[in-house]
Formats: sequence, C-alpha cells, structure tokens
Amino acid sequence: MYTHQKQIITAGTPLAQAKGALVMLHGRGSTARNIISLASEFNLTDFAILAPQAANQSWYPYSFMAPVEENQPALDSALEVIGQTVEDIIAAGISVDKIYFAGFSQGACLTLEYIARNAKRFGGAVAFTGGLIGEKLVTDNYKGDFAATPILITTGDPDPHVPLSRVEESVSVLKNLGADVSLKVFKGRPHTILREEIELANQLVFA
Repeated sequence: MYTHQKQIITAGTPLAQAKGALVMLHGRGSTARNIISLASEFNLTDFAILAPQAANQSWYPYSFMAPVEENQPALDSALEVIGQTVEDIIAAGISVDKIYFAGFSQGACLTLEYIARNAKRFGGAVAFTGGLIGEKLVTDNYKGDFAATPILITTGDPDPHVPLSRVEESVSVLKNLGADVSLKVFKGRPHTILREEIELANQLVFA
C-alpha cells in the first residue's frame, strides 16, 4: 500500500500576495496539472491555486464505498497531505474563511471527507461528483461547524462510480454541520464535468 508525499503544483498568484487560496484535488488516474487547468474557468481574482499530486495518480486504491480499512493507509495519508497544504496556506497569512476547495470524482470524495472532518467557516467547496467516504458513514468522524460555508455538490444520475443515495446522505451530514449545501443532479450525465457545473460553481461558491 502506498502513502503520499506532499508534491504540489501551483498556479495563480503566489501565496504571499494572494487574497485567497483554492485547493484542487484530482480524480483517479488524473494529475494535479490536469485539475489545475480547470482553475482558469473559475471567478477567482488574486488567488493562489494549489493542487497536490497523488502517488500513482490515485488517492486511495479501492472504491470510496469500500470499507475504510481497505483504503488505508493511503486515505489517511491523502487527508494528511490536504491538512499540510491548508497549514501552508494559513502560515502564508491567508485566513481559513478565504480557503476554498474543489475536486472531481475521487478528488471530490476526498474534498468532502477532509472538510467534513475539519468543519469550519471555509470560503467554500465544490465537489464535482463525489460523496463522503466509507462503506457506511461514521458520523463521529465529522466534527465542527461550517457556519454556512457554501458547498456545491454535482453528480450524474446514474453515475458509474458514485451512487446518488450516498451523495444525498453526504448532503445531510454536511447540512447537520452547518453547511449551506447546494446539490445539482444531472440525469444521464456521463462521468465528467459539464460547463453548467462550472457556471454553478461560479454562481454559488466563487461569487
């Protein structure tokens, strides 16, 4: 089993000069460089963009719905890399409420898992096709108060990797932690990111 080293691709404004930061998490089989190219589609001015790279282009080996222990130690290692990235952003003088997250597929699942375990007033988060991680959700893992952090979750129905039932379950966990969650379900949409999803992210999270 593998662990992740902190390898980060950056774009946008350097952290020291940035007004805010966006952490972007790529999907399985993809790269940090690939997801970071999406940042130019978002309404972000003077933002630092940080995209960690997963070992072997995968954050954890099995489905996000597999028993958590099967995805260890990769999953804990992935969450640690995000935590270190967030610490670097804060150390550069950017406050937590100016830190945003965006991920696709496996990266969307990881985005939701990280923020739900560390709920506070973030700038916002976008999960393009994802849900909280585990065979069953262990709600004791999720703590804190989002204080109305805007979170957008988009998904296809059906999606080959992410059941709608898990997405809906995740929405309710996030709402219980005080998040302002928007869910948009696209009937029959392939496992991809549509232009409409990017526009929604700009309206609801990066406004």
